[in-house]
Amino acid sequence: MEAITIGGAFNSLLSGIPVRRTPARSGAMRHTGAPVLRNSVEAGTFEESFFVLPAAGELNKIYATAKRAVDEANRLRRVARSGERSLTVAERILLGLTEKGLRILEELLTLARLNKGQVYPSYEYLMDRTSIGRATITRALASLERLGFIVRQRRFKRVAGDGAGPRYHQTSNAYRLQIPQRLMTLIPRWMRPAPVPVDLEQHDLEQKAETKAMLATLSCKELAEATVGGALGKILARLGAGIDRAEREAHNGPQPLLESII
Repeated sequence: MEAITIGGAFNSLLSGIPVRRTPARSGAMRHTGAPVLRNSVEAGTFEESFFVLPAAGELNKIYATAKRAVDEANRLRRVARSGERSLTVAERILLGLTEKGLRILEELLTLARLNKGQVYPSYEYLMDRTSIGRATITRALASLERLGFIVRQRRFKRVAGDGAGPRYHQTSNAYRLQIPQRLMTLIPRWMRPAPVPVDLEQHDLEQKAETKAMLATLSCKELAEATVGGALGKILARLGAGIDRAEREAHNGPQPLLESII
C-alpha cells in the first residue's frame, strides 16, 4: 500500500466545499408529529430514483475515506491547540467530523449493506444503535452532508385525521451514501474506482442527448407523466392535459388570411 500525504493537500481538496448556513432493521419510518419541514418530499414518491444499489466494495471505500478524514481532523485539532498556525476555513469544516460521526456513518453503511442501498433510519433508531445523543447525531449528520459523504432528503407522510383534507407529518429522512470526490486522495490508489472508459462516457452522453430529444417531442401531459411521479405528477399531468387541449383548439380554429384579395 502506497504512502499517502494528506496534510498539505487538504486546502485544495476542501476549498470547494460550501459552508451551509419500534423500527425495523432498515430503520423504519416513524413520524414525529412535528410540522412538515422545508424541502420535504412525500415518502413513497421519489425513493425509487433516489436510492442507489452500492457497487461491490463501494461501502468499504466510503468507510476507509471517512476514517482517514477523521485521522486528519484529529491532526488538525492538535495543530490548532499547539498554536502552530491558524486553520483555514476548509480545515475548520473538516473538524466537524469526529469519531462519533464516523460511528454514525458506520451504522448508515450497515443499513445500506443490509437493505441494498435503501437507508431511512429515524433519529431514535440511530440513538438506540449508537448510544449517541440526538443533538450529537444532528451535528454529525450535518457534517457528513457538508463533506459529501451523504445526500439527505427530508420526507413527510400522509396520516389520517379529523376533518376534511389530508394530514401530514414529518417522517424519517432518506440517505444516499457516496465517496466525496474532493477526498478521494485519502484512500489508497488501488481502492479508488477505475476511471470510466472513454467509449462508455461517449455512449452516456449520446443517451442523454437522445433522452432530451425524446422528451422534447412529448406533450405537456406526457412530459409530466414521464418525469414526475406520485401525487404531484398526477396534478401536473392534469394541468398538462388542459394545456394540450387549449393548444389543439387554438390550432383547429379559423386561421387569418395571409394574403388579402384586392
